[in-house]
Amino acid sequence: MGHSKRKRGTEVVLARVIDSVVKVFCVHSPPNFSKPWQRMEPYKSSKSSSSGFVISGKRVLTNAHSVEHYTEVKLKKHGSDTKYLATVLAIGTDCDIAMLTVKDDEFWNGMSPVEFGDLPALLDAVTVVGYPIGYETISKTSGVVGYPIGYETIYKTSGVVSCIEMISYFHGSAELLGLQIDTAMNSCNYGGPAFNDSGSCVGIAFQSIDKKNIGNLIPTPVIKHFIHDYEKNRAYTGFPALGIEWQKMRNHELRMAMGMGSDHKGVRIRRIDPTSPAYGVLKPSDVILSFDGVDVANDGTVLFRPRGHINFSYLISQKYIGDTTVIKVLRNSKIYELDITLGSHIKLIPAHIKGGSLSYYIIAGFVFTTVSVPYLCSKYGEDYNIKAPIKLLHKLDSIAESPDEQIVVISQVLGVNMLFGYEDLIDIRVLAFNGKPFKNLKSLASMVENCNDEHLEFSLEDNQIAALQTTRAKDATLNVLDMYRISSAMSDDLKE
Repeated sequence: MGHSKRKRGTEVVLARVIDSVVKVFCVHSPPNFSKPWQRMEPYKSSKSSSSGFVISGKRVLTNAHSVEHYTEVKLKKHGSDTKYLATVLAIGTDCDIAMLTVKDDEFWNGMSPVEFGDLPALLDAVTVVGYPIGYETISKTSGVVGYPIGYETIYKTSGVVSCIEMISYFHGSAELLGLQIDTAMNSCNYGGPAFNDSGSCVGIAFQSIDKKNIGNLIPTPVIKHFIHDYEKNRAYTGFPALGIEWQKMRNHELRMAMGMGSDHKGVRIRRIDPTSPAYGVLKPSDVILSFDGVDVANDGTVLFRPRGHINFSYLISQKYIGDTTVIKVLRNSKIYELDITLGSHIKLIPAHIKGGSLSYYIIAGFVFTTVSVPYLCSKYGEDYNIKAPIKLLHKLDSIAESPDEQIVVISQVLGVNMLFGYEDLIDIRVLAFNGKPFKNLKSLASMVENCNDEHLEFSLEDNQIAALQTTRAKDATLNVLDMYRISSAMSDDLKE
């Protein structure tokens, strides 16, 4: 009896919200890492479809990865064969949410925005709606509604919340609050809304762990943070970071050594990012006792709902970039309350290329570029973390020493006679030019362009060097540009 009531309730919810779910069509033009001076031409395999849903203010939410490197985005309403051109308002790569709108008023006829509900509890039932692959009607998966690929019917999945925790967002390489449901989702359900039994939206479908038959939802606190950030700043600025690495303090002897009393709990700071606003305010071996008045446990968790705990990074994720927070620390047996302004997280190897344009510089036949996760994926595939050069992989989680620091490598060697013997210098890091270190590709390009020395000497990893005669190298550059039909020896961002 209870199951049939649940089923009828789900069908009532679906009937009420079905017209709020749309199918998203996108043509992508990703960066061309083999020819960084141009972008990939859009072609059939660069098209994708996913799901989205209408919110207040004549806006639509979907996943960021659904419209990544877009050249054209169109939306189609349930039961309609018309595709409407959409405008992308904001893309949040870290939280995997994008916001769209449609200027054609006809699109909004009969469309009602979804209402957001509170964060569900464990074992609460959810219904995810979307358009699965191969269908043109909405489908329902255990928990998620969306349009499957190739179909025009909405697909509906139902399931229960099995975990509420800080999780890794694969697309954005961020750790944010996430919901886990006990069912995997079709990839084209991604971007589709998840509803509770009252018909309120409690999440967005965005990734699955197929081997474990598990799906993940972006919960309403993350969604509302994205929306408020955009409305507050008229642009998306992202989730903040404190910029520290810390150690658990569960060992009694360690707590005593750090001067912690029996009434003290907290975590020890191991390292502070040089680019963090906390740098110079917090110090290594400070013990964080509380964050904005919320006590931090010895394992780095804070109280989260009755009888529950969650990583204290959750508190940071509730803030916005530029917010000031009060952190209580124990330092040399004394307690201090410190005001810290939160900033963004700067990785030495970024997870994304914002805007899609690639930086490059060419001298003779050497093509220099910067390393990013998309670059590694393009060269070594999805399992780049196994196949890429080990010295680059060691830098994946490294933090930049300054906001403009980059890892520069020789990405390829174009065929010219004077580079004979240098053909194997691929994906090797460049450390210095003519004995002088540099911070980024722009400074390297400037140093080479303005060099009047007899030779150009590049110091590489493993104590290798590449040397070229200056005049001949610059003459060879002109030949390379003509031979490969390259319009410029450097990307536009290096000319600024």
